[in-house]
Amino acid sequence: MLTLYGVYRSRASRPLWLLAEYGVDYTHVPVIQSYRVDSPKAADAPLNTASAAFLAVNPLGQIPALVDGDLVLTESLAITLYIARQLGGPISPQTNAETALMEQWSLFAATAIEGPALEILNTLSSATDTPEGQAHVAINAEKLRRPLARLQAQLATHDWLVGDRFTAADINTAECVRYAQAHPTLLNEFPSVKAWIERAQDRPAFKAFWQRRLAEPA
Repeated sequence: MLTLYGVYRSRASRPLWLLAEYGVDYTHVPVIQSYRVDSPKAADAPLNTASAAFLAVNPLGQIPALVDGDLVLTESLAITLYIARQLGGPISPQTNAETALMEQWSLFAATAIEGPALEILNTLSSATDTPEGQAHVAINAEKLRRPLARLQAQLATHDWLVGDRFTAADINTAECVRYAQAHPTLLNEFPSVKAWIERAQDRPAFKAFWQRRLAEPA
């Protein structure tokens, strides 16, 4: 049975959403980030990324991590794609070309979108009313306009990223774009991207996953 280490409020969100789509049994070990241990809400966490037991799984001390037999994976996007290939069905790639496309969109999201989108989310969560914070948001929004335009071009003529159906590529990419939803107007510039992520987040599995995320300590 698959064992997934991590919490919903982390990049483990990607494989956790995917597993909610499949509805299969798996072992979930809720490892929190070590920097959150001092939080009153997380003070009783039994396992964190600095715990010796977890470092034996992933010496980098990062979540998520997946164990499947002798295989250990420690990158969220790779974990999501691996689970999809293992479990099959329409969410998974059906051809070698689809495998390559799902890898392409996942890597594109990680390299072109996640960094500036996360900067926007973190800045708006902590410094939204300061001139410095607003300038930082504007800089990172500008960094996102080119990759979001690339997504817009794809999604203007397709409901989903690969094979005209919802796949693991949509999960990996949407979970990176989600950070940019914190910006009040940016996604309005890219209506097909906005409609796509809203369509993905309207899926029953996402809603169930999100309720579990909200139930976790912040």
